[in-house]
Amino acid sequence: MLSLLPLLLVAVWAAFDWRTVSDGAIQLASADPWWLLSAFFFMCMGWVAAACVRQGAVPERLPPGLLLASQVAAGTANHVLPASIGAHAVTLRFLQRQGISLTRGTASLALYSLVKPLAKTAVLLVFLVAFPGVLGLAELVPDERTLHLIAAGVGLALAVAALLLKFVHPLRRPIIEFVRTALTDARILHTRPSRVLALWGGAAATPLLQASVIASVGFSLGLPLTWAQVTFALLVASTAAGAVPAPGGIGPIDAALIFTMVLFGAPMSLATATIIGYRVLTIWVPLLPGMLVLSWLVQRRAL
Repeated sequence: MLSLLPLLLVAVWAAFDWRTVSDGAIQLASADPWWLLSAFFFMCMGWVAAACVRQGAVPERLPPGLLLASQVAAGTANHVLPASIGAHAVTLRFLQRQGISLTRGTASLALYSLVKPLAKTAVLLVFLVAFPGVLGLAELVPDERTLHLIAAGVGLALAVAALLLKFVHPLRRPIIEFVRTALTDARILHTRPSRVLALWGGAAATPLLQASVIASVGFSLGLPLTWAQVTFALLVASTAAGAVPAPGGIGPIDAALIFTMVLFGAPMSLATATIIGYRVLTIWVPLLPGMLVLSWLVQRRAL
């Protein structure tokens, strides 16, 4: 139910501000098709980046074609279940079909989930240095109360994990085995330059490609923002709203993106139209091809 709450809030907002939503949808009819084609290209490159990160998270060499197809299918599954559960489930099944054990496949998913936010943070820091005037540093620094809440949350999570390991004996052996496997594979991977490049390079490229999709859709509508501003808006919005486990991030990230772009000076209708176009391009356009690829992989017993 929690994952459906953001969608409900978006529906309520659309009902109360229907004119803004309808104006934004109408503006999509006059969008520049060449910029939309560019957005489609960047969206497809997002699948390539995801495949690179998945390959970089396992020592074994995976078949490139099937790996890319699995990420197309995973993208479709990701829009059904919250917190990337759908994409992880498809990828884990694919890894098992490639002869990778459940423990090592799960460890690769954990490494993938850890590297992506770290790489996104590194990209954000690089942008702060390269474009210091785009967003004030003071606006990004959390206040003291927020820092205390974050520290308390991390401490509570560690304490719960320690209590589970101490008192719930059936969990001790699989968790210790999982941690040992994850650390071993991470050490092996980081001794191979090709895996390091695929893992960290693909993770760093992912938010840049997503921002390029949004920027291209915005440029097709005449959005008065630069690519750097749109990228900043995505990085900040996804960081602020990423804690809400909505399917595909739909809802909280959309609202945060619109709010951030308006803060940068974009008209509300244009910002709304940009996000509507972005969601149509990244969800509805690849939905049928993704389902067909998913079915094909199942028939080939690759999933």
